Parts: sequence; structure tokens; C-alpha cells
Amino acid sequence: MEAAAVVRVEELTSGASGRIIPVFRNLRQSIFSYETFRKSLVLIYSFFFWILIVLPRRHRFSSTASPPSSPKTQSSSVRRRKFSIRRDEEDTMRRRALAEAIEMVTEDDRRCKWTTSLFFGAKRNALFCRSWFPVSGELKGILIIIHGLNEHSGRYSHFAKQLNSCNFGVYAMDWIGHGGSDGLHGYVPSLDHVVADTAAFLEKVRVDNPGVPCFLFGHSTGGAVVLKAVAPIFSMVVPRFQFKGANKRGIPVSRDPAALLAKYSDPLVYTGPIRVRTGHEILRITSYLTRNFQSITVPFFVLHGTADRVTDPLASQDLYNEAPSKFKDIKLYEGFLHDLLFEPEREEIAQDIIDWMEKRLNANGYF
Repeated sequence: MEAAAVVRVEELTSGASGRIIPVFRNLRQSIFSYETFRKSLVLIYSFFFWILIVLPRRHRFSSTASPPSSPKTQSSSVRRRKFSIRRDEEDTMRRRALAEAIEMVTEDDRRCKWTTSLFFGAKRNALFCRSWFPVSGELKGILIIIHGLNEHSGRYSHFAKQLNSCNFGVYAMDWIGHGGSDGLHGYVPSLDHVVADTAAFLEKVRVDNPGVPCFLFGHSTGGAVVLKAVAPIFSMVVPRFQFKGANKRGIPVSRDPAALLAKYSDPLVYTGPIRVRTGHEILRITSYLTRNFQSITVPFFVLHGTADRVTDPLASQDLYNEAPSKFKDIKLYEGFLHDLLFEPEREEIAQDIIDWMEKRLNANGYF
């Protein structure tokens, strides 16, 4: 890798608000450094359930009742909780305004039309959504984009416009705690919520576009979400299935210095250390999926850069080898990094995806 491709970010914050979140203020919303996460979280995760089983009940729960809280203590707790809720709501509104302000199509590009909207997910959280559609020509199909951890749907406008030029429509949704959606920035209380939100969003797309073939695109951790949420009615494009690393300071995810700078300076991309709960959820869904590769029967296309330092190319190979799908393909890009659609060869990679979808559409039924 050329040294010019590595852009180091010296100051990492929680994103649009610019605030630093204190460590261990609240365990469910606390953050670890990358090194702490890498060295400790797997060990903690491996032994946590064994500890719960082995320890006697009296060690898990104190037999001595705690004294009742005083009215003053309760009042202070309520105030802190209200302040936290108000702070998070203000941060969400700030991020949503930034998401709305992103220019998806230039005035000179009249080949597509785009919209933004809010979709209420499984837990009734407001989730920020985008769509791009060609202004003319017969629609071949629809690609639904599920972004990766800590990023947002607005980063995929270039890819969406290339899809529109080939007469594919595009939808995308920001996860909870990401982009313009509700929640604390970068915090995912449960990836099961993201899976449920994704499944509900996919069903809405189907209902709104009856009879139109649908494909799913999941980037990185979004690929894991897609694999767990998908039903047999969808075909999948899954770049980099398995999440392996954390949000390491300055980690190179593209060989394009401009793309790196754009990502790590984007206020809607969470660049703080990964949160404990979020990291636990990634380990949990990864463990679940690796045990269930043999249940994946839908057609899929997995893409991976061999020099990826965030996810393991071998995991994508395992998915391809073990899944019993009748229609499956894999392409490994020699020397490419994590964010394939932000590599210098992004247009060629996007065309590989478009070619695969068209191949499926031209087959006897796209499943």
C-alpha cells in the first residue's frame, strides 16, 4: 500500500455534536479504545455466560435488600435521565438536518430524481431514508442499500446514480443511531432491532413497488444484517460479510486519499471509539451467522478486497463455500481495501454488481 493512501485522523469525536462521551458513565453507552476492545471484548464475551452459570445465585444477586432511595436521590436521577434524553434528541435533530442538507444530485445531473423520508421501524424509532430513481426508461429492478457500522446512506449517492443510469431504482435506510435516524450517535442497543427495522423496510419497498425485482446490498456489518433479515424473495449482494475490527483511528479503508479524507471528516460518520454494547452486538450476530451459513439458500454475490484490514476475506470465502445456495458468486479484488465502492476502481466494482443483477434477471427467474 502506498503511504499516500493512509490519512490519519488526529481528533475523533462522536460526530455531528462534536462532544466526547465519557468512558463508563453508563455501561450500556460507554466506549472502549480500539486496543482495549480488541484485547478484552472477545475474552469477556467468551466467559460471560459461563460466569453466569457457574456462580451461585447469591453471588449474582445480593440477598440484602438495598435501602430505598431518598426522594432527593430519585429526583436527581430523573433530572439526569431527562437531560440525557433531551441531549440525545437535540443531537438527533442536528444530525437529521445535516442528512437533509446533503446534495444527492447536482443540477447538471438530470438523469435521476431523489427523495428523503422518515420510516418508523419495529420499535417506532424514526429512521432516515433516501431513494433515487431514473427519470425515464423502464425500471429493471430495485437495489436496497444497508450501510455499514458508523456510516450512513448519504455516502452512496454516486453508486445510486450509476445504478439509475442502468435503470435500477435505489432505496437506502440509516440504522438506529446512524445518519439522520433516531438514537445516540454510534450506539446500537441491539442488532436485532436493526434486523427487524431492515425487514420492515424491505417489506414496505415491496408493497410500494409490486412486481419489481428487488436486490439487497449490505456493506460490512450491513451484510450481516442483510443475511439475518433476508427472506427467500430477495437476492443479495454482500461485500465483506464479517465485521472483525473496531473503529480504529485512521484505519485505511480505501486506497483513495480523497475518499479517506471525505469519510473521516464527515460529521455523520461516527468516528469515536466503538461502544461496548455495539461491539457486543457485532460479536453476537457474527457468531450466529457463522453457525448458520448452511441455512442461506437465496442467490448471492459476495465481494471482498484481499487487503481489507477491517474484515476478514476468509469469512466471505467461508460464506461462499458453506452456503447451499444454487446461485452464488464470489469475487476477491486483489490488493483492495474495505470500502470497495470508495476505491479508485469504484465504477468498475459497481459495474460488476450491476452485471450480476442483470445476469440474475436474464436467468429463468431472478431467484
